[in-house]
Amino acid sequence: MGSAWMLLAGACFALMGVFVKLGGAWFSSHELVFYRSLVGLLLLAVGIALHRGMRGEVKLLGPNTGLQIRRGLIGFVALVAFFYALTRLPLSVAMTLNYTSPLFLAVLMPWQLGERPSRAQYVTVAAGFVGVLLLLRPWQTPASDLVAGLVGLFSGVMAAFAYIHVSKLGRLHEPEWRTVFWFALVCALGASVLASVDGGWHGAVSFDQAALLLALGVFATLGQLAMTRAYRAGQTVVVASFAYSTVVYASILDALLFDEKMPILAWVGIFITVLSGVQAARFNERVSK
Repeated sequence: MGSAWMLLAGACFALMGVFVKLGGAWFSSHELVFYRSLVGLLLLAVGIALHRGMRGEVKLLGPNTGLQIRRGLIGFVALVAFFYALTRLPLSVAMTLNYTSPLFLAVLMPWQLGERPSRAQYVTVAAGFVGVLLLLRPWQTPASDLVAGLVGLFSGVMAAFAYIHVSKLGRLHEPEWRTVFWFALVCALGASVLASVDGGWHGAVSFDQAALLLALGVFATLGQLAMTRAYRAGQTVVVASFAYSTVVYASILDALLFDEKMPILAWVGIFITVLSGVQAARFNERVSK
């Protein structure tokens, strides 16, 4: 039952993507990252205040604050790239590219432990990138969409490095809420700098836009909480496989809300990439034990 929390997380992340796409009509991807992080910080602050009232002192600083900040910076780069791709690509495509992180982990994690990836891992990763190639179709995709696709793929690379840092923090017994706090704080600060440098801020926010930004932050935060619960209470391999429910939800929402029509090759690419990602997640679980 614990693994099923990932299905809820997947739905929340897909809905987050919907609000990112809708928000892209008014806000830059940097601003969207800022508001997403700001709402997360406010919700976390409420949780910390309630926890402090019930159980005493909560420490934001710890012996691994440097590693927390480094993880936050890597996660920030991944999130900025992901939101950029979401505002310019079909929802299902951007989600699939971001969820290539297990493919990169299948190669990176063994090296982190001083081992060489197995032949099966290399084959799985190669198959995954065949799927990405079919998904992006560089031979017929406009240059602007191809750039957005490569940025989305880069978000998967950075997400893999962020996962490695989260694993290190877990082994150091860092509380999960502290990792989420530093991630949100670094993202809010970094996005505010980028938004100020890159064309400034949108200006006055209307009531409808504020509701959209609030929904974006709430679904992102709920997704994080549900994902954390899933990994804590469920079987890791099952949870990692269920994570690809986000791509399924995104594909449904693409059709219902955005009337996206993609060629059959793109759907074949999504299918191959997802299957390869699930297999890579199984390899990653074996390596991490």
